[in-house]
Amino acid sequence: MTPLIFSNEDYMADNTLFKAFGFEIKRNKKDVKPDLKSVVPPTDPDGAGYVTSSAGYFGQYVNLDGDNAKDQHQLIMRYRGVSTNAEVDMAIDEIVNESITSSELEMNVQLNLDEIEATTKIKKTMTDEFKNILSMLNFSDLGHDIFRSWYVDGRIFYHLLIDEKNPKQGIKEIRNIDASKIRKVKNIKNKKDPKTGVKIIDTVEEFYIYEEKPGAQNQAGAVKFSTDSITCVTSGLLDETKKKVVSHLHKALKPINQLRMLEDSLVIYRLARAPERRIFYIDVGNLPRGKSEQYMKDIMAKYRNKLVYDANTGELKDDRKHMSMLEDFWLPRREGGRGTEISTLPGGDNLGQIDDILYFQKRLYRSLNVPAQRLEQENNFSLGRSNEITRDEIKFQKFIDRLRRKFSHVFLNILKKQLMLKGVITEQDWDNWKTDFNIDFVRDNHYVELKESEIMRERLGLMSEATQFAGEYISKEWIWKNVLRLDEDEIDAIQKQMDKEDNEGAIDTEEIPSNEPPAAPETPVSPQSSPININVNGGEVDKKKPEKKEHYIPTHEDELTEELTRYMAKINEQN
Repeated sequence: MTPLIFSNEDYMADNTLFKAFGFEIKRNKKDVKPDLKSVVPPTDPDGAGYVTSSAGYFGQYVNLDGDNAKDQHQLIMRYRGVSTNAEVDMAIDEIVNESITSSELEMNVQLNLDEIEATTKIKKTMTDEFKNILSMLNFSDLGHDIFRSWYVDGRIFYHLLIDEKNPKQGIKEIRNIDASKIRKVKNIKNKKDPKTGVKIIDTVEEFYIYEEKPGAQNQAGAVKFSTDSITCVTSGLLDETKKKVVSHLHKALKPINQLRMLEDSLVIYRLARAPERRIFYIDVGNLPRGKSEQYMKDIMAKYRNKLVYDANTGELKDDRKHMSMLEDFWLPRREGGRGTEISTLPGGDNLGQIDDILYFQKRLYRSLNVPAQRLEQENNFSLGRSNEITRDEIKFQKFIDRLRRKFSHVFLNILKKQLMLKGVITEQDWDNWKTDFNIDFVRDNHYVELKESEIMRERLGLMSEATQFAGEYISKEWIWKNVLRLDEDEIDAIQKQMDKEDNEGAIDTEEIPSNEPPAAPETPVSPQSSPININVNGGEVDKKKPEKKEHYIPTHEDELTEELTRYMAKINEQN
């Protein structure tokens, strides 16, 4: 296995796309990017350090609130130390569990190619290679750990290994690199403009530096990697200088430091103020100063001794109470006073007040973008109506969506190099399709589903009320666009689906054989089997056959009509 090292500068310097058997295919000169001159280096979201052509690889100094991190290694170590805090660890678990959901029925992540205009064969190849990448990453088992490492460190690095003898086989192995041991560097070379005399950017060389012992003065063991052999995805957050990548935990450093200091001070205060102290007034009479002090020490030593019975060995131990010097006060009293006296000092009265602790705790949760009710143990989980959903839950789901969208570049960057190595697509194809690739994560947030269901329920209710005015005051298209909020494409798709269902229903109706028996020869229809129309004025009775061959069930009105017919016929016979 050798590292994947291929540079666009090596292959694209002369606009050559492919060379084989003495032939070469070159890019159209119109497609070549023009050489644009500027005094400002291009903005890099990876936060690469900038060095000149003659400088070495030096660390950069970053000063944080309550922390002094001189380089990237110390900054990442600081993030990892903060993540071990109980409150921060609980919030990180909540974010990771919401972002990466495990499912026994489907994969954690899936490649969505609905917007890619390619053949079915190419789409199937892309899907297979995506599954192969997930297998090499072992994402089904390590998905939570990978996402957590990326969230805490603010970046994640992978080394791509290929077979040098046969690179068309693609990536053979993907190895994770400790983010604290590798960093991206830009080597910028300037030149002077002959017309203006201003220094402009000539070339920008990007590469990665790997150090087994980062921060050491002797960097003889540093290894240089090309940008194509390393896949890097950052948090997308930069500091105020726009040159350093920071983690999502960066804004939580100050609140967690304040919370720790306050908790430590509260513990110290309780230890110091919780016990009730005793005050010993010792009568020393008229003893000289030296003897009175010795007398006080003898009394103090006598009360410090404490005999303790050990139940395991059955022995008596002389355990000295060393804290008695801090808990008790010994004061001498001269002759003429009230003599020896022992009194007590009360302990602290406000030991149970922790409002300030709760304030900084909620402030820490807000800095981590996690709703406070998710982390409070006394709150129970419930699924109610959408109007019971808090705004914090909606903001939290949007935050999770942003994290997923940024983290999906881990798969897309590796997929790009895999497809290009195997010759499935070209770089130009990727540039045309890169915005159409979508990574679908398994969702487990019921609040978004409840909100969408409530909105759809309200729209359908409003549609049922507006339908009665359709054709008279408003049109059906107006209902689709303004009530159901459908665009032209969705309306056309729904109309096609309705037409298709109508056609399929008509075909199914024709193909279904009739279960009715064959029609019998025409016979006189009895009153029980057909309705009777009576002309009262003429006294004639007209019997009509039913238009449809259906089983007729007489009603109460039909029975009255038949009775009236027989009565009128009887009157005619008498006349």
